[in-house]
Amino acid sequence: MLSIKNLSVKAGKNLILQNINLDIGKNEVMVLFGPNGSGKSTLLRSIMGFNGYQIVSGGIIFKGRPLKNLSVETRVKQGLGIMYQSPPKIRGVKLSQIADFLCPDKAKICKLAEILALTQHLSRDINVDFSGGEMKRAEIFQLILQNPDMLLLDEPESGVDLENISLMGGVLNGFLQQEGKSALIITHTGYILDYVPAEKGCIMLDGKIWCLGSPKEMFENIRSKGYEKCRECTFRG
Repeated sequence: MLSIKNLSVKAGKNLILQNINLDIGKNEVMVLFGPNGSGKSTLLRSIMGFNGYQIVSGGIIFKGRPLKNLSVETRVKQGLGIMYQSPPKIRGVKLSQIADFLCPDKAKICKLAEILALTQHLSRDINVDFSGGEMKRAEIFQLILQNPDMLLLDEPESGVDLENISLMGGVLNGFLQQEGKSALIITHTGYILDYVPAEKGCIMLDGKIWCLGSPKEMFENIRSKGYEKCRECTFRG
């Protein structure tokens, strides 16, 4: 589904990612751990092709096709979808309008809005005066309606209470159980591991992939020993 080979990326004059190698297959979920500033969000943004990120070497292949020089819009049409850590507010655009644009099935929109407790939010401007949990649920709502093959989730549980995490986790789990769906998920809290079928985990330190393994075992080690202990890992990539 997604293959990243020897990828190095600059943001401005700073080299953020160094020689990244990752492979995520069809129907696979990979969880990405790492301290703040390690380059995790840069990796997701580079996959999406956002401005401000220059690929110095290596490349990204999605569903057998190199992504180099493709616009964000083209990448979305090919099946990539991203959930932001801090989603933007969009005044003048109703949540219902973006839902209608993403999905022609009114019944599906209404059902998903009900599941995510967003029925009353459909008539409101996107994320304007939304709580943190409402913004995250609205992001999941839009992403599921987009129906991408590969989800890129940047800390989906950040700033959200356990009730909202449970709600969003259930929806994500159901989506990822469908044939042909994959995901790369950044998490700090590890709560999302209780809901999504993650088989693979990796740790990023200083813009490099440090090791690969079981995501739950990795998280327990990080929680008990911290990231500095990860530097001693004998399975460094």
